[in-house]
Amino acid sequence: MSWRAWLVAYLRHEARPAHKFSHQPRLYALAQQIATLERLAYDDDVVFAAAYLHDLGVFLGHRPEQPEALAHWDHVAYVCNQAPPLLAQAGFPAHKIPAVLQVIRQHQPQDEPTTAEATLLRDADILEQLGAIGLLRTASKLGSDTRFHTLADVQRSLEKNMQQLPASIRLEATRALASPRLLLLQQFLAALNHEAGEHLN
Repeated sequence: MSWRAWLVAYLRHEARPAHKFSHQPRLYALAQQIATLERLAYDDDVVFAAAYLHDLGVFLGHRPEQPEALAHWDHVAYVCNQAPPLLAQAGFPAHKIPAVLQVIRQHQPQDEPTTAEATLLRDADILEQLGAIGLLRTASKLGSDTRFHTLADVQRSLEKNMQQLPASIRLEATRALASPRLLLLQQFLAALNHEAGEHLN
């Protein structure tokens, strides 16, 4: 079994809730699409490994169950601790592991990416929080994420994403891909406000 197949199988098995697994292959595909449009040179092995491992620390069974501990949970630090032995077990090239960890540390919107690989994954992860996929992923957090208790929590999160995330995008290709996603999100939120008004709980 190749190291890529090993990682896919491992993440598919560990992903709980199960719907969290689909984020990984979508994220990798988006990173490839952005790189192609941008004509950006990058290490595909590093991007693949980081895309599949970056959210391991948010899976049930890998994160704390107590709300108090979860409120202070650093899922990135957890992944950076778990990733080296997992990658070694998969047969991933050892000399590339530091680059994978760097991407994982820099994949969130508030981070400053310092490599092509980190920039790609971070931009792709921002796209995953917009559009129809962003809607589904945010709504699916109801009942499984301690930050989301009501439909209004979902609405506020989507509004925040729409207002703040576009400015964090680094690459022109990503901005072009984000445009129709943002339009869809704007239309959805407008319809939601029209239908629910102040009565969204």
